[in-house]
Amino acid sequence: MNRIALFLPNWIGDVVMATPAVQAVRDAFPTADLVAVCKPYVADVLGGNPWFREVILADKRGPRSRRLLAVAAKLRENRPDAAILFPNSLRTALLARLAGCRKIVGFVRYGRGLLLTNRLYAKTDARGRFVPYPAIDDYNRLARELGTANPGYRMQLFTNATDEIAADAVWEKFGLAKYPRVVTLNPGAAFGAAKHWSIESFAQLARMLTQRAGCGVLVLCGPTEREMARQIAESSRSPHTFALNDTPLSLGLTKSCVRRSDLLITTDSGPRHFAAAFNRPVVTLFGPTHIAWTETYYPKAIHLQKQVPCGPCQQRVCPIDHRCMRELTPTEVYAAAGRLLARFPFADGREAHRAA
Repeated sequence: MNRIALFLPNWIGDVVMATPAVQAVRDAFPTADLVAVCKPYVADVLGGNPWFREVILADKRGPRSRRLLAVAAKLRENRPDAAILFPNSLRTALLARLAGCRKIVGFVRYGRGLLLTNRLYAKTDARGRFVPYPAIDDYNRLARELGTANPGYRMQLFTNATDEIAADAVWEKFGLAKYPRVVTLNPGAAFGAAKHWSIESFAQLARMLTQRAGCGVLVLCGPTEREMARQIAESSRSPHTFALNDTPLSLGLTKSCVRRSDLLITTDSGPRHFAAAFNRPVVTLFGPTHIAWTETYYPKAIHLQKQVPCGPCQQRVCPIDHRCMRELTPTEVYAAAGRLLARFPFADGREAHRAA
């Protein structure tokens, strides 16, 4: 195969979970041109990667150059021999067809089966209902259908010089290099408020990490989460807790901050997977979502979830009392963090972040 189009997932975390499959395609077809087709807001997840000759942005609500027919025309200029569809949408299958892809590998969903040449089926129970099943396994199934070896579970991300310079500025601004350990907190979740842990709980956890463990704490955030990050740092009442709320933000900066930290503590959101991709320990706080959907088999991870009668409900906003997250205490999270910090000290030394 000379040219392979990879239609990447639409969520940040799912793009990370697809990276073992992407690497497997690269290994199986070392001379092929790989082209990524993705939403603009996930493109930076792939910054610095060595896999793709070209990244094509696709967005049905964006400028005309990113819409269906324009993207199809761009792909058709050098018609791909094959396409892997990580998203399950009808639109991606139609786009691959319009682009003239000779082989189209994807899951049969949303009435698109006839548009695929190689059809896979999601796991269901005896009644035909979808069951919680790791996305990373489905992504690996797609790669194997194309003809790769088993991709395994080693997720990978990369940073570039711009990302590292931005993180250097953050480390210098807050004096983070003086701390024996730096813990990053990721309190946001694009999925919805049901995934959020309270500001007060994150603040208490930060206070415990700084006072009991002597850590420096850095609160990460996205553009819509600046106020949340500011409130966590302020409410911690600790001079050793800092937030990125007044810093120019990018996914690249978040990647670099996670990569050079000793531990990430996070909600079940996309940046959670940055830790595994950079081989850093991670504690994930689960509330309304099934752990199985995003299980990655990462050995340096602890998942915390309260077993409540109403969950996991998969709802974006809790219709009752949010007990699944409210009953998860800072003391429990701190204990899990302590176990990981003891088991997995920073392997490459405090200057490891400079080897970008």
